[in-house]
Amino acid sequence: MSNIPSLSKASFAELSNISFNEYFEIVKPLIFYIIGITIYAIFIFKFYKFISKRDIFKLELRKYSESYEGFFSIMVKIVFYIIENLILIPLLVFFWFAVLAMVFLILSKSTSPHQILIIAVSLVAAVRITSYYNENLSQDLAKMIPFALLGIYLVDATFFSIEGSLSIAKQIPTLWKVGIYYLFFVIFLEFVLRISHGIIGLFTASKETEEQV
Repeated sequence: MSNIPSLSKASFAELSNISFNEYFEIVKPLIFYIIGITIYAIFIFKFYKFISKRDIFKLELRKYSESYEGFFSIMVKIVFYIIENLILIPLLVFFWFAVLAMVFLILSKSTSPHQILIIAVSLVAAVRITSYYNENLSQDLAKMIPFALLGIYLVDATFFSIEGSLSIAKQIPTLWKVGIYYLFFVIFLEFVLRISHGIIGLFTASKETEEQV
């Protein structure tokens, strides 16, 4: 019981020494962590919701062909289909690949820049493929690795090195040709997926029609 007064006095003494500057210096890293985690989580949420949709967006450009008739109307529909599904969507997918590669670059430790590009484009390609099979599976795949990287960083922040990331970033421009090849690959992949999905849809529709008859 004799220690209680002394402890109370020590506690009051410490409380009297609290300063705003000291409080800010202690809390500042916490604020940065909260802001960083929140921004990263929102980005990954937007990323996997966007990239995991089979139909990323619908501009419905083909409706502009309704004013035409006959063979010319068919040609206009084909052109708009190519613009919407085989040019715009692959370019948006490639943009997200570039952003994802930058995230991997920042959070990487010793991975080579070429390996980072391979991992990023492999993830995006796998997400696009699974989106045609099941969008829920595609969403899980799209967020798995980014959130796993966040978990590693939170457990061991020393795993990542800013100096190493900057060193790898300096090598990225030398891989511009590889980036172009990957762009062509993404366009070709989306083309194959769209055509395959369309063919399967025709067979499925015809089969359902036969069963109804």
